[in-house]
Amino acid sequence: MAVGLLGSAPYLLDGGRSDASSGAPSPRSTVHITPAPAPKPTPKPTRTAAQPPAGIDVPSRGTGSFVTADAGGAKVGRGPRLLRYVVAVEAGLEISPAQAANEIADILAAPRGWTRNQAYSFQLVGAGAPHDLTVKIATPGTADALCWAGIHQDTQGEYNCEVPDGVVVNLKRWVEGSPTFDGPIHDYRALIINHEMGHFLGHTHMTCAGPGRLAPVMMQQIKGLHGCVANAWPYDKNGRLVSGPHVT
Repeated sequence: MAVGLLGSAPYLLDGGRSDASSGAPSPRSTVHITPAPAPKPTPKPTRTAAQPPAGIDVPSRGTGSFVTADAGGAKVGRGPRLLRYVVAVEAGLEISPAQAANEIADILAAPRGWTRNQAYSFQLVGAGAPHDLTVKIATPGTADALCWAGIHQDTQGEYNCEVPDGVVVNLKRWVEGSPTFDGPIHDYRALIINHEMGHFLGHTHMTCAGPGRLAPVMMQQIKGLHGCVANAWPYDKNGRLVSGPHVT
């Protein structure tokens, strides 16, 4: 396993997106503000978030160094543009880098995933191998630092982001899921990877196309479904891209 240090990357004003906003950079705030929910006249049942695996701790901040999985896999997809990726987990977390890498590889190889995009294919490679991007799983504090350095955006200890050299996954989301998403935690992890990889492929945020429709994977589903049905995959069961109005 290879260990890499979290460096001070230059601040960039574009080149990446996060779930903290519609994609436009915003000034960083040192104060964490949680918006108060709008009052409701009568209580309503709330969704239950996917239950996290028992015993996995989510510290607010970690070491800032990463262990890269010594794992590899076959090329998936038939697109001519091959994206080779490595998976790295912040050192000291209760997550196996190899297991995380294999789970992410399964997500990217799924029939309803980005392998249906005719332009791209994907391949998991191990530590030390040439690669095009890195998928990092990091504590909320480290994820904030990486997202701020990469795209100059405050992810508030809550969100994931896509940065110029890859994808940053907030450990809190990886372990706890989201209260807007019903289903197994693996399905929510699929939403994380497909959403942020979608950004890496050039897709921008979308919103709900109409009540009862599948939510586009490029929708910020953690912020509410707006009548759509939670969905972790870019394509539906018939191979059609799940789309909706673009967020401007």
